[in-house]
Amino acid sequence: MATFDDIVGQEQIKNHLHKALTTGQISHAYIINGERSAGKEFIAKIFAMALQCENREQAPCQECHSCRQALSGNQPDIIYVSHEKPNTIGVDDIRTQIVNDMAIKPYSSPYKIYIMNEGEKMTKQAQNALLKTLEEPPAYGIILILTTGTDSLLQTILSRCVVLNMKPVRDELVRRFLMEELRIPDYKADVCTAFARGNVGKAKALAVSEEFDNIKSEAVTLLKNIYDLDISEMVKAIKKIAEYKFNIDDYLDIILVWYRDALMFKATNDANHLIFRDEIQYIRKVADRSSYEGIGNIITALETAKRRLSSNVNFDLTMELLFLSIKEN
Repeated sequence: MATFDDIVGQEQIKNHLHKALTTGQISHAYIINGERSAGKEFIAKIFAMALQCENREQAPCQECHSCRQALSGNQPDIIYVSHEKPNTIGVDDIRTQIVNDMAIKPYSSPYKIYIMNEGEKMTKQAQNALLKTLEEPPAYGIILILTTGTDSLLQTILSRCVVLNMKPVRDELVRRFLMEELRIPDYKADVCTAFARGNVGKAKALAVSEEFDNIKSEAVTLLKNIYDLDISEMVKAIKKIAEYKFNIDDYLDIILVWYRDALMFKATNDANHLIFRDEIQYIRKVADRSSYEGIGNIITALETAKRRLSSNVNFDLTMELLFLSIKEN
């Protein structure tokens, strides 16, 4: 299925796009800004399909010729902008796939729609090439730019687009989606929801990921024994973590949730609302061992470690400092 009702959360964006469709006040350019895997492309596809739908009363109807083409990825007037260089959308990409192509009228639809993922990767030259098209678009031209952040976009680009910022989806909606749509059991839905932090795409990916289950298992094993580790064992554990460098945020989030559980249990003495409630005997030990200030210091150290790693600070050093902070508190 692919209708606006299938978008989890994001009510402000859905309302804006619905209003644009019903009033006909459609912009020639939109920026959908949100975290990776948050569902930007899903929203863009549904909006594009609705714009081209032949049934104006119930767009997207999913049944007309245009909708069926869109669902199969073969709608000739919905174009997905690609780029050969993985980290850059260059001026040639923009000129060839958007600027020059938009001069050709739609094949069979009212609009010609361009969906550009990873818009934050456009070079300044590419953005300048796009600018003239944004300033003087043909009546049928619509550009949907999907980004994980607008900081790299020129102000002249931003000022000519409707910017729609995605917001974290409420935990209860994410949990319900996992349980009802993916048939995930409640205990696993709780864990994935906690780590996803309002990102439905990430929650879905975690729910079906065997690798995430392995990372979680290893992290929990480490946390159970961390106060008994000596320096050599800690170094060994750090090197094992290094195998998961591409998932280090997930690893640190597991540790973060563990200590948040400990803080909550210390405050309430109630295990019912904990994410790691099946590990309550170990959570209780942490709560008994550490003060409120100590657990707060660990949570702060975790956030600091995430910032350092995102800034490419040495991995081993960052993790050593984190584990030492955990042991000290």
